Order: sequence, then C-alpha cells, then structure tokens
Amino acid sequence: MKKLFFLIIISTATLLLVQSCARMGAPDGGWYDETPPRVIGAVPADKALNVDNGKVRIYFSEFVKIENIQEKVVISPPQIESPEIKAYGKYVEVKLKDSLKSHMTYTIDFSDAISDNNEGNPLGSYTYSFSTDSLIDTLEVAGYVLAAENLEPIKGILVGLYPADSTEVKKDSCKNDSLPPFLRVSRSDSRGRFVIRGVAPGRYTVGALQDVDGDYKFTNRGEMMAFSHDVISPSAFRDFRQDTVWADAVHVKDILQVPYTHFLPDNVVLRTFEHISTDRYFLKSERKDADNFTLFFTAPCEKEPLPQLKGLNFDAENAFIIESSPKADTITYWLKDTALVNLDTLQIEMRTFITDTLGMLSPHIDTLEILTKTPYAKRLKAKQKKEEEWKEKIEKKLKKQERWAREHPDEPVEPIDTIMPVEKLEVKYDVPSSLAPDKYLKISFPKPLEKFDSAAIHLYVEQDSLWYRSPFTLEKTGDREWEVFADWIYGAEYSFEIDTLAFEDIYGLKSIPYKTGFRVATLESFASLFVNVSGVSTEGNIIVQMVDKGDKPVRSAVVQSGTAEFYYVQPGVYYLRAIIDRNKNGKWDTGEYFDDIQPEEVYYNPEPVECKAKWDLTREWNLTALPLYRQKALEITKQRADKEKTIQHRNAQRAAEKGIPEPVQKY
Repeated sequence: MKKLFFLIIISTATLLLVQSCARMGAPDGGWYDETPPRVIGAVPADKALNVDNGKVRIYFSEFVKIENIQEKVVISPPQIESPEIKAYGKYVEVKLKDSLKSHMTYTIDFSDAISDNNEGNPLGSYTYSFSTDSLIDTLEVAGYVLAAENLEPIKGILVGLYPADSTEVKKDSCKNDSLPPFLRVSRSDSRGRFVIRGVAPGRYTVGALQDVDGDYKFTNRGEMMAFSHDVISPSAFRDFRQDTVWADAVHVKDILQVPYTHFLPDNVVLRTFEHISTDRYFLKSERKDADNFTLFFTAPCEKEPLPQLKGLNFDAENAFIIESSPKADTITYWLKDTALVNLDTLQIEMRTFITDTLGMLSPHIDTLEILTKTPYAKRLKAKQKKEEEWKEKIEKKLKKQERWAREHPDEPVEPIDTIMPVEKLEVKYDVPSSLAPDKYLKISFPKPLEKFDSAAIHLYVEQDSLWYRSPFTLEKTGDREWEVFADWIYGAEYSFEIDTLAFEDIYGLKSIPYKTGFRVATLESFASLFVNVSGVSTEGNIIVQMVDKGDKPVRSAVVQSGTAEFYYVQPGVYYLRAIIDRNKNGKWDTGEYFDDIQPEEVYYNPEPVECKAKWDLTREWNLTALPLYRQKALEITKQRADKEKTIQHRNAQRAAEKGIPEPVQKY
C-alpha cells in the first residue's frame, strides 16, 4: 500500500513538472518577463582598437533572437561577400567574410532586430563598433531619403558616403558609366530616416542607391538613385535636450535637461529618381484580343520610330491600323482584315533598331510568333452557343405566344422578331448629369473607326422653355477619343444627341442612337482658390497642383505674377503640391546623373485646404518654409512608419485585474 501511495505521489509530481515545463511565458496568475536583454560583453570588446579578426561575438543577459537580418542589420564599410549573422542562445555571432581593411572603423548597426527569445522584449536600437587602427571614428551623418516626384519616404534604400574628390566620373560610354562604391553605408527606415555611423573627420558627398546587383555602386540605370554635390564635413558638439518625466498620464513631474552628443549634419535630404531608359530592347509581343497585338520596347527609337513588319504567313501590306504611345515604345497593330483576325498565329519578321554592346542603336531582325489568347475555334464555339441560347429563348417566347393566342383568339398578337440582332458598336459617352463650366463632353471608341459623321452629333440648349441649337467644336484628343467643346451657359439645360449610324468601326459594327440631358452648374456650386507662391526663384514655370486625399492631382495651374488661380473648384478638402518646371514642358521630369541634372523640385503644403461652395479662398505659401521631410501631410503619405517595437507591459494589466501592485522590474 505504501508503495502504491509513493508511486501516485511521484506520478503526480512528474505530471505537474511536465505541465510546468511545457508552458511558455508566465504561468497562470504569475508575472511576465518584461525585462529587455542587456549587452554584458563582447569579443572583441565594443569600440575595441587594433582588431585583426573579423569574427565578433556579443553576449547578452538572456537568450536572444535576431529577426529581419537582411532588412535591418547594416555593416559599414560595406561588405561585398555577405557576412554570417546568427543568434546562439545568449550570444550573437557575426563573421565578416571580407578581409578587414587597415585604418578603418567597422560598425554593425543592428537597429531593433534583437529581442529576448521568449517574450520578444526589444533590446532597442543597438550599434556595435571596432577599429583596425589605434583610433576609432565616432562621427555620424543623418538625414532623410524622399522620392523626388512626390516626397514619399523611401524605405530600405542604401545610403552612403563618398570622399568629396571621388565623385567625378569618366563617361567613356553609357555602359561603362558608374559611380565609385560607397565608403560607409546605412539603410533608410520606414520614415526615410538614415544614420551613417563610424564616420571619420573629412569632406564627403552623400548618395542613395537601390542596390539591385549588390556591388554598392551605381552601375545600372534601372536602379533608383539620388546624388548630391553638396560637400559635408561631419562634426559633433555637446548639447542638451528636454526629457519630460510624467507623474501620471496627465501631470508632468519634472522636465530634465539631458546632455547628449549632437552630430552634424543631421538633416541631409536626398531625392531619389529613376533614369529614363535609353537602351532600347524588344520586351515582348502580346495579343490579348484576336483583332490586335502590341509590341513593347524599353525605349523609343530616334532613327526609325516604328518597326518594319513583314508577314511570313500572311500579307502585311496595308494590313494594319497602327496606334503608338507618345514615346513610341508601345505600339498596337489593329488587324483590318477579319481573315487575319481569325488566324490564331501570326508569323512576323520584325526589323527594328536595338542597343548593341557598345551602347549604339543597330539594325536588328526578330522572327515573332504572335498567338491569340483565345483560339478561333473557341471563339466560334462561344458565338454558336450564344446563337443557340438566343434561339431557345425565342422558341420559348413563340410557344408562350401560341398558347396565349389560342386562349385569346380575339386579341391582337404582338409580333416577335425571329432574326438575331446584329452586334452594335459600343460607344462610351462621358456626359455627367451636372457639368462644371470648365469641363467638356467626351466620346471614346473600343476599336478604330472607319466612319465618323460629325454632322450626326447635335447639341441643344433650353432657353425660355424653347430648345435651340448650341454651337460646339469637336477635337480629337487620342487615337480613339474625342471631346466636345462649347461655351456653356451657367445653369442651362442641354441635350446631347447622336443620330443612328453616326459611327462605324473597321469591322463594320455601327452605333445606335443616343440622347441624354445634362445641366451646367452655376457659379454658386463652386469655390475659387488663389495661391500666392513665394520662397523659390526660378527661370522656369511653377506649376501648382491641387491633390486629393489619395495624392492624385485633380487641378493644375501655372503661377502667373506670383499667383496660381483655380476657378470652378468642387467643394472638398485638398492639399497643394508645386513643381518647378525648369524646362517648361508642363510636367515633372526626372533626373540624369551623367548629365548632372537633378530631378525637378517638388514641394508640398502640409496644411489641408477646405474649399466650400460660394467661397473665394486665398492661401500664402512659402515653398521652402519647411524642410522637405516635413512638408508632406501624413494623411496623403502612403509609406507609413513601421510600428515601433516596445515592451508590451502586460504585467500592468494583470496587476489591475488582481488589484495588487505591479512588480518592479529593472530595464
């Protein structure tokens, strides 16, 4: 009996022990570990001198883990061969594969990648450094990286320093253009903020690079980049900042003056851009619909904008209607002959110019097989199925009509059309029910037209209860797009009418009649906005744009005599963006490093502009009153700051639930 009793006790204790060991974190009713890990030592020691070994171990007060190594850990000077970074229990090991450079300070910036293994309490931003010299460099350079076109913060881009005398680049050919590799590097966070640490005294320039090929230098025109000719000389001085001590959630206990080392410069702004592609290559052909195909190129061709096509299984002479993008890098060919439309595979010899190995445009011949996405047999089957479904529907109607006629012999019978309707041309009319006085009507077509009868288009206006013809003009604004312009009368009713068979496409589809009414809004429905611009002196135009909450421009105006004027503004909330249009082409233009051309400057006004009907609003705007990184309002910024890692403070909640004091833990 005693033996059985002891066996039960031992079994129960073992079970309790297993359950206890299986639990992670705090046991039920206990306290959570909210103490972040501490660095208790390193080999070599942090800020060690005369180091000749690239293997580093950093020891912590508890078990740790390291996350997002590729994204968060940055080693400077940059390492060509990827280092090995791993967590082993209570230490993190870093093995540098590149040979150590003499007279160099090395920094390993872990950011917030390190936390304890169980509860995930973050260590916080942590940087380790050592020197291969008898001195260690401790200066820092900080700033922001923003997209030049819209001032969006750029996350995760490489930012680095060049010696001030090393950024002159020889331009032997486009292919060999390059910048030297970075001397020291950092990476921008989700706010676009970067800090380059371990910098030696000297003169530098700063650049940014989306380093696709991992060589730490700009050699690929497809890489996003930023450059600056401003020479900086890093420095530091002792400074003070205020630290507020709170007695509780609403009362301040004390404001402390905390000393710290202030590194300069700390407000460098880099504006990233992508180069216009100048190397011309054929990308692909695409035939989504059977009646057309598109050729895509990386860049336009100055020598011969359109390729020369020869049909190998058809006659390409006068076979196409050609539509080209404004840059002639995307070209669509519409097949005029329905026999070609029904041909599933078009075999084509294409003669064009592409960029050779010397960066020059040279003649090139390609043989293309362009396949339709939906084969002719499948399209024919779908058409036959549609016809059969229509016939079944008509047969049901006829039978129903016969029954009704038998039951009502004295009633007239409504005739049923037994001929399937011909497919009609689907024209898109953009005619709003309420039209702003500065807007116009739009007509667009799905396919190229064979016939466009402008005499079949009519516009009428109602005045004194009578309808009169209203004069208008037609303007072709695209390959298959037209606009109807008129001098609108405020508050007047209009009727827009299209006669039957006004339009016919190249495949014989004809339009049906169309009629709709609309009213031109009165002045009382709109606001007016006047923006007085200052702070920038430029020989080019200044374009001011009103953008919506999605950062999309809805209105634009060129500054005249210091003011941008906006009339007929729809009531709503807007933000202001300005473009310094140096070349006066009416749009923002990117930069070109090898021609020493920065992207055109863009500015934002962070304050929202609320426009109300019947209001005339005037805004004063000094474009440079705020630094660029503080200009774009958070409401229209798409790149949001990452949530900062913090201790969860779950013990406070548990203490409140139990009605007992929270345990004091050392951080």
